[in-house]
Parts: sequence; structure tokens; C-alpha cells
Amino acid sequence: MIFASPFFLFFFLPVVLGFGLILPQRWRNLWLLTSSLFFYAWGEFGYTLLFLGSIVGNYTLGLAAQQARNNADPTRSQRRVRQVMVSSAFFNLGILCWFKYAGFFFDNLSEAARLMGLPALPHNDIHLPIGISFFTFQGLSYVIDVARGSVEAQRNLIKFSTYLSFFPQLIAGPIVRYIDVARFLDKRSIRLEQFTQGVERFIVGLSKKVLIANTLATTADAIFDTPAGSLSAEVAWLGIACYTLQLYYDFSGYSDMAIGLGKLFGFDFPENFRHPLAATSMTDFWRRWHISLSSWFRDYLYIPLGGNRQGPIRTARNLAIVFLLCGLWHGAGWTFILWGTAHGVVLILERVGLERLIQKIWPLGFLYVPIMAMLTFVLFRADSLAYAFEYYGALFGLGSSSHPIDKYWDWECLVTLLTGWILMYPWAPWIGQIFHRVQTSRLALLLQSPLILSRTLALTGLLWLSSALLVSGTYNPFIYFKF
Repeated sequence: MIFASPFFLFFFLPVVLGFGLILPQRWRNLWLLTSSLFFYAWGEFGYTLLFLGSIVGNYTLGLAAQQARNNADPTRSQRRVRQVMVSSAFFNLGILCWFKYAGFFFDNLSEAARLMGLPALPHNDIHLPIGISFFTFQGLSYVIDVARGSVEAQRNLIKFSTYLSFFPQLIAGPIVRYIDVARFLDKRSIRLEQFTQGVERFIVGLSKKVLIANTLATTADAIFDTPAGSLSAEVAWLGIACYTLQLYYDFSGYSDMAIGLGKLFGFDFPENFRHPLAATSMTDFWRRWHISLSSWFRDYLYIPLGGNRQGPIRTARNLAIVFLLCGLWHGAGWTFILWGTAHGVVLILERVGLERLIQKIWPLGFLYVPIMAMLTFVLFRADSLAYAFEYYGALFGLGSSSHPIDKYWDWECLVTLLTGWILMYPWAPWIGQIFHRVQTSRLALLLQSPLILSRTLALTGLLWLSSALLVSGTYNPFIYFKF
């Protein structure tokens, strides 16, 4: 089940939200837990027991970490805490590695055996459970935070299960840490202002997905389904420009919808995107793109490795490790490994002077992040390294140009592409700042009602148009579902 589907919009959400609003406080967590498990089982029934096992396992490890911290003997306490943290890493990462990387490992081992003239290993085709990269990272962060003393272990299994399974962020994030939502599990109220913000945020996210991402996906898929060696440079750049914006609006749209749904049920989730393509460097880009993941790697890997406190060489090593694993987190393939490695190399170069150089040249600083993002996203989109390298050749004019751009270009693509590039900049906060400065003026008071009416009509129109396209369209899942 996906958010951008008629069944979710017109049946599941109204039912779950309706009962969630009228049920007494003490029953709300159980209702959300039941609804979330139904939501997961709808799309991944065969792995529901695995998911329940992850919940029970992390709940038990959290209690063990709390007990270890409460030990009166400091030496035994520290040793036991380390043991629990190691057990949590083996438990969560073991599940993740088996389902996500075992097939990749066996395929490469089989290929190596073939090259050496040995019998090939049997193909190990393991289905990847949806959301596994997200709920394993949430479970691991919870146990680590309890072990560090950042938060008390949750002793109520219903509350903990609600945290790990809450359907808005279960499948594709954001990666929500227990410390950020613990107070909402104990008691939460749904205010009218918060509810209104949630509805608006959900509509914006739905519109990003349906009106922009899905439209650009048509062009991006058509180009990337074409042999890269036959693409002209202009077609190749059109394809990666469409895919870059498709990925951004697809994933940021999902995050907006998840944050909006959270507000409808009384939760405040952290932001996951802050206009990353408007960043001034790739370092700044990673402070704005998939914030919940980049901050997770920063707090649970980069800083424990030493961060930037042990000199430039170790800092470079730490960045390389973090982004190599970041690439692997996104997918079990050499394209994702190279994508993560490329970002690590760029961030290392920015630390040693590239960022300062770019900022001195205004046009370069303005175009640097979008171009760098597009170049690296070729690896993100390509099905193989061979196709990625051919596509890079096409970008720089080495293709045969047998497929003209007219085959892929139309007015719908043009308008959507331009709209997407314009909206990737933070116009709303800038305009909001202007109105904030004049909010006490007579002009602001005169414009207040028309602006509210215009906003309401615009959101209603976006919801109607998105819903109409969903009803008449085809199944189009979110890109990050496969991660």
C-alpha cells in the first residue's frame, strides 16, 4: 500500500484517522499499532513475522541495555553495555545484510568462480522486505541511545511497537529516532492548527509525487531504457535532469506526506529535506538531503570513528567509510558503491580547498551542486556500471545521436521540468520572511483574508488534480521503497 493510491486516500486513511480521533487516549497506540501492522502486511504479508521479530528483538535489547546501565558496578556495567550494543548491531545489521546483500555477495562470488574456471554457485535470489533499511536503522539507533543513556528504555511493548511500526514513516522514512517521539507515545493531543498543517503538508507531498515526479518519470524512464551509446548529449542531459528532479520530488514528496500524516495523529517528525539542490556545496547538500539518514551516519558512525577531530588524514578516512556505507545502504550493487564513494571523494576534496575555490566563482557556485548531483545520480539510476559509463560518454558527446530529442521532448515535460527547477529553491521561506516583516502593516491586514482563501483554493485544486490522476493512472511506487 502506498500513500499515492486511491485505496489509501479514500479508505485506509479516513478509517484509521477517524477512529484515531475518537478513541480514548489509552487506546490510540494500540489502534495505530494494529493499523500499521495491517498497512505493512498489505504490501509484505510474507515478512510480517520477520518485522514482528525485529520489534520484539529490539524491545528486548533495549531492556537489556537499560538493565546494564543500572548495574551498580561501573566496570561490569560498561562491559555489559558494550555487549548489548554489539548484540544489537549483529541482530539488526545481520537481518539487513542477509536480505539485502546476501544475493549480491553470492552473485559476485559466483562470477569470481566462473572467471577462475570453477563451477558457478547456485543463484541466491532473496526477496528484499520493504522498509527493512529503515526499521533496522531505527531499532539499532534506539538500542544505542538507551545504552548511551540518551533515553530511558520503553517498558511498554505496545508503545515501543507503535514507534517502530508507525505506518507514515515505516516504508521509506524519515528515519525517526525514539528520543524525538517518546513524549508523543505517552500522551499526545491533536490541535486544530497542527491538524491543518498536517493536511497542507500531505497535499503538498502528494502533489510533488503525482504532478512532478510521476510526470518526469515518463521521460527519464524512456531515456534510460534506451541504449546509452545511441543517445545524443542533449538527450542524455535531459534524461538525467528529469531523473534528478524525479528522485528529489518523489522522495521529498514522500517525506512531506509522512510528516503531514504524523501531524494528523499528533506526532512531530523531523524534517528530511531542506532544498538540497539549492545548496552551495556538496557538503551543504548532505546537510539538506535525506537529513535523517545523513545525521544517522554522522551520530552513530562518523563521530564514533573520530569525526574531524583527529587530523585531515583520519577525517578523510572517516568520510570515505561513511559514504561507502551510505552507498551500500541505498542498494546492493557496484553502482551504489561507486555512487557513495564518489560523494565521499567530493566531500574530501571540498574539505581541502575545493569548496572555497567554488564559492569564489559565483556562476560556478550556483551551478556546481545541481551538475554534481546529476553526474552522480547517473550511477544511482543506471542498472549496471557498463551502462553508467556509456551514459557518461553520451553526456559528453560520445553517443551516436540516433535518437533525436524530439522523441522524448514535449510541452508537458518542458513545463514540469521548469516548474521543478524553480520550486527546488526556497521561495516560500523567502516570501514568508517578507510577509513576516510587514505583518503589522495595514497592507498585510488587508491581504490576509485573500491570501488565506487563495492558499485554500490552491491546495484544494492540487488535491483534486492529484486524486484525479491517481484514479485514472497506473501503479507508480515511490523510488525509495526498494531501499
